[in-house]
Amino acid sequence: MITMMMMMMMMMMMKMIMMMMMMVMVMMMMMMMMMVVMIIRMAMMTMVMMMIMMLLLLLLLLLLLLLMIMIMIIMKVIMMRRKRWGKRRSMTRRGG
Repeated sequence: MITMMMMMMMMMMMKMIMMMMMMVMVMMMMMMMMMVVMIIRMAMMTMVMMMIMMLLLLLLLLLLLLLMIMIMIIMKVIMMRRKRWGKRRSMTRRGG
């Protein structure tokens, strides 16, 4: 009878240990998955950040290009106006 009880206790202990091991394994797996997810998230975040940075840089470049074009147009307009004014003045002078 005592032996049977001992056996039962041993079996129960084994079961408990097995359950604990399983739980630990599951926890480890979950932790690993979480770590992987975190790493992936970090990678994604870094990728997103890089993409955002690239987009910002591109936008800045585009803005600079636009500014340059605007300046060029303004300069051209000013030059044209000056030329026109000069022509008008010359015409008036010639007329006078």
